[in-house]
Amino acid sequence: MASKHKLIFTGLLIFISVQWTLCIQEEELHADYWNNKGKQSLHTALNIQPNLHKAKNLILFLGDGMGVPTVTAARILKGQLAGQSGEETSLVMDTFPHLALSKTYNVDQQMPDSAGTATAYLCGVKANYGTLGVTAATRRHNCHTTYGNEVTSILHRAKQAGKSVGIVTTTRVQHASPAASYAHSANRGWYADSYLTPEAIQNGCTDIAYQLVNNTEIDVILGGGRQYMFPKTMQDPEYPKETGDRDDGQNLALEWLKNKKRAKYVWNKAEFDAVKSAKTDFLMGLFEPKDCRYELERNPATDPSLTEMTEKAIKILRKNPKGFFLFVEDKGRIDHGHHGGTAKKALHEAVEFDRAIGRAAELTNELETLSVVTADHSHVFSFGGYSARGNSVLGVSRELADDNKHFTTALYGNGPGYQIVNGTRPDVNETISSQNDYHQQAPVPLDSETHGIEDVAIFAKGPMSHLFHGVQEQSYIAHAMAYAACLEPYENCTLPNLAGAVHPSLLLLLMGLLLTLCSV
Repeated sequence: MASKHKLIFTGLLIFISVQWTLCIQEEELHADYWNNKGKQSLHTALNIQPNLHKAKNLILFLGDGMGVPTVTAARILKGQLAGQSGEETSLVMDTFPHLALSKTYNVDQQMPDSAGTATAYLCGVKANYGTLGVTAATRRHNCHTTYGNEVTSILHRAKQAGKSVGIVTTTRVQHASPAASYAHSANRGWYADSYLTPEAIQNGCTDIAYQLVNNTEIDVILGGGRQYMFPKTMQDPEYPKETGDRDDGQNLALEWLKNKKRAKYVWNKAEFDAVKSAKTDFLMGLFEPKDCRYELERNPATDPSLTEMTEKAIKILRKNPKGFFLFVEDKGRIDHGHHGGTAKKALHEAVEFDRAIGRAAELTNELETLSVVTADHSHVFSFGGYSARGNSVLGVSRELADDNKHFTTALYGNGPGYQIVNGTRPDVNETISSQNDYHQQAPVPLDSETHGIEDVAIFAKGPMSHLFHGVQEQSYIAHAMAYAACLEPYENCTLPNLAGAVHPSLLLLLMGLLLTLCSV
């Protein structure tokens, strides 16, 4: 028996040694490697010069449910998908020079939801749980309390200033996060008129899909949410057994197209790909009846990716000489993956979200574009345990728990992953935990895992991005972005335009080149 244990122990040592050899680079064993990295980072920090010019363009990237543990796990997953150990990898958002924390609570709730938080970061005013584009004087489900309490978003204010504006999301375009940019509603769930309560109808409140078309003229709208735009008598073009949700008989896609030139509505990838950005000023693309599919499940032949939608939106919007505002959200599905207790789906969404951020960076000029990446809230997702360098993000700890069973390093505090039967839980290995639909274990049984309460990160780069610092109320995000672009209520700000000015970093580069030439 002793020899058997010795053999197992030797095998473990060999396994750990092989993993260590695969993941550790030789240079990391020496102090010079880390000292040089530290000096390089310090040099970069010492040479950061704030861009004090007015932002021509604004892009707000919203990773719905993307708390700090999700960012860390996505970073490692990104590296592992590229064949690396992962820990040393950088997300695109990691490279943004300015960072802050956002307090996410709603006025009436410690644990926030996506509607109240969206009202904060888009409109600059904190609101109640489940309400959109209104102050906290509006009570959820009570239409009458909406009137006189409406607040406007930075998307709306950008449009008033002459900029082009757009929404890109992997959820339905009427969902809480994008809806706060154009709607005022006492209930985030009033997607179509058939969802309105008798009190809402009596008091004249309109549904969110109707407001999408009628409140603010939005130049680009891409995501899901077809069924809320069409009457109940109309079949879905992709799923003939499904119909629209509207009682009023309206075709809101046609309503949106009215009186617009160079405008298109598309519902599939082929039509989307055929859209020529140079010849299109308005584009609505609705690719699913409700939310778009998870990135792991998306059919690239029928549905565009978040990155592809972001690219198309920017190419259309950037033609406006006055600039643009673009809201890009992967709700869909970082948040939904976490709610389902399926970390693999959530983390692959986060990697695709970062890919879209990178593509946007390639298509825009950082000197004139303020880019902000943040989350509306976190989740009770944790990422930890005893794991060797390069351990799979979806793998198991190298040590057993006190019940002599394995556990995954990705876990949830509650949710559908509750698996305790007769006081015990099942064992798990990486083959099981790396499946697309695997539910990470959770100690509290719930049909849907909950949001977190802790702060989330804000990453920023571009004009006035240094305004993002410290720990801020979530509503500060809208104020900082509005100020950077001199939008209402900061339209009288005195920030200079970039045209004719030399950015400090460019000035340093020119001076360096001049010194080099003089020394030759």
